[in-house]
Amino acid sequence: MRLFQCSGIAGAYLPRLAQLAAGTATFRQRLDAFLYDRFGASHFLEPVLTGDRSAFFTNADDMVLQKMWAAEAGMPANSSAERILLAQIENHRTDVFYNLDPMRFQTDFVRLLPACVKRTVAWRAAPSPGADFGAYDLVVCNFPGILETYSQKGWRARYFSPAHDPVLDEYASNEDRPVDVLFVGGFSRHHKRRAALLEAVASLGDTHRVVMHLDQSRLTRFAASPIGRILPLTEYRLPLAVRKVSQPALFGRDMYAALSRAKIVLNCAIDMAGSDRGNMRCFESLGSGCLLLTDEGRYPAGMVDGETLVTYGDDNEALARLAELVENSGLCARISRAGNQMIRSSYSKQRQLQMFTELIG
Repeated sequence: MRLFQCSGIAGAYLPRLAQLAAGTATFRQRLDAFLYDRFGASHFLEPVLTGDRSAFFTNADDMVLQKMWAAEAGMPANSSAERILLAQIENHRTDVFYNLDPMRFQTDFVRLLPACVKRTVAWRAAPSPGADFGAYDLVVCNFPGILETYSQKGWRARYFSPAHDPVLDEYASNEDRPVDVLFVGGFSRHHKRRAALLEAVASLGDTHRVVMHLDQSRLTRFAASPIGRILPLTEYRLPLAVRKVSQPALFGRDMYAALSRAKIVLNCAIDMAGSDRGNMRCFESLGSGCLLLTDEGRYPAGMVDGETLVTYGDDNEALARLAELVENSGLCARISRAGNQMIRSSYSKQRQLQMFTELIG
C-alpha cells in the first residue's frame, strides 16, 4: 500500500513550529522537525511515524513546507496549495489518500485526484454543516453520533480510532509527579461548562498543586491586555482562581513532558459530539501514565469508569473525585497503571494500521 497522509496545522501551533523549524532549508528537514515533535501523532498511521518509504506525509496548509517541496520539484513559485498537493500525490504514485483536513479539500478536490489513487479516506470528528465529503470512499472518526449524521447524507461512514503514540512510553515511566491535577487545553467563555469546571478545580490551588496550560481565545487574551483591562470585557477575563494556576499553552513533546509530571489529568468535552467521548487528550493522558478524570459519556472500548479512568457527572462530583484520588494514592496509581496498559495494548499503532487496512478493503 502506497499511503499518502495529509494533515493540517492548528493556528495555535504555528509559533512553535516556526521555532522548531528555524534554520531548516528543505522539505524533509522541516517535515522531520514537525514529526519529531509528535503534535497530532495519535492520528498518524504507523508507516508515517516509522519512515516507511512507501508512505508520504505532509501538512497541506503549511505553505512554507509546501513551497519548499514545490521548489525542489521545479514547480512555479506561484503554485497553489491544491496544485502542489496534487503534484505530490502524482509524484508519490499514491494508492490510498488519507486526509485529516477534509474541510480544506472536499469533494471537488477528490475528483481531481490522479488515476493512481484507488481509495480515498477522510477523517472528520466534528459537526460539518455545509461540507461535502461525498466523493470520499470513506469518512471516518471515533464518534458514533457524528458518523450517523454522515450516513444520513448518504456518505459511507465507518468507526476508526486514534492510537497510542509509542513515544509516550518514554514519558509514562516517570515516577516523579509533583503536580496533583493538570489541565491542558483551550479556554473560552464560549465553552461555558468547561470554563465553570476549570474555575472550580482551580480553587483547589491553595491546598493542591494545580496547573493549567491554557490555549486562550483571542478575546480572552485581549481582555488581559493593558487596553482590554480598561474595557467592559469582564465575561472574557480569566477568573482569579484560574489566573493563579494558569501557564502558557503547551504542544507536542513539551505537553508530553507536562503530562509525565502529573498524577491526574482533567478532561472536559466541549459538547461538539453529544454524549460521545474519546478526544485525543484521552489517548495522550492514558498513554502518559496519568490518571484520567473526565466527564461522563459514551467512551471507546476499554475506557471504563473506575477501572482504566474515572468519570464525573458535574462540577461537585469532579471536585469530590479529585479529593478522593489525591488522598488515596494507591487507588490513583492502580487505575492509572490499568489505563496505561489498556491503551498500549488495545490502541497500539499496529492495531490502528490493521483496522485501517481492513476498512479500505
